Amino acid sequence: MNLTDKITVVTGAASGIGLATAKAFAAVGGTVYLGDLNVADGEQAAADIRGTGGMATFIPLDIADDDAIAAFKDQILSESGRLDVLANVAGWGHTEFFVESSPASWDKEIDINLKGPMKMCHAFVPGMFEQKYGRIVNVSSDAGRVGSLAESVYAGAKGGQIAFTKALAREGARYNVAVNCICPGPTETPLLADTAENIRAALKKAIPMRRFGQPEEIADAILFFACERSSYCTGQVLSVSGGLTMVD
Repeated sequence: MNLTDKITVVTGAASGIGLATAKAFAAVGGTVYLGDLNVADGEQAAADIRGTGGMATFIPLDIADDDAIAAFKDQILSESGRLDVLANVAGWGHTEFFVESSPASWDKEIDINLKGPMKMCHAFVPGMFEQKYGRIVNVSSDAGRVGSLAESVYAGAKGGQIAFTKALAREGARYNVAVNCICPGPTETPLLADTAENIRAALKKAIPMRRFGQPEEIADAILFFACERSSYCTGQVLSVSGGLTMVD
């Protein structure tokens, strides 16, 4: 797999799956722009990639903030002139029964998990259409495919991201812009680390492979959809979950 001469963006790149994806893109020759709210870890991540010979730049990014997205886009286009690959990895969730939730918490989950990736696509897709090339990989969740206990709003937002991926793929196909979706299962990330131990144990027991995923395993799937190895794939949804969900 090769991303030489490709300009790429990874959101949520300061840690977890986003960081693993940024490293994977750089390792195969991509020029990587890392976006994240966490400035200190994001800058360190970019420095680490450069230290291994990769090409990486960190730009602060809040995918729920229109002005931040505009500034992020302007810097990339001023420096590189285009974007070839967009990996929407940033996300956020928490466990809360729906009857105990509030509209304020709904707004946060929907803004980050659904509207954020939509806004990132809206910022960069016109340029991809114009250049007749683009690869977009949206990172949803298996919660969006089969539901998840105490994550009703999160699952709803992630399910919306899957539907958005398929619809945008239909619009992008004529412009050689492929749009695909990865649905991770439970993965060893800071978000999972904050989950109660009894819930972690129950999740692991439910996974046929009896272990959590590693960020690098999710990144490998993202890399596949970002590269030409997947040139005839668009509008597809791939679960990377150790067999936790087996859906058509």
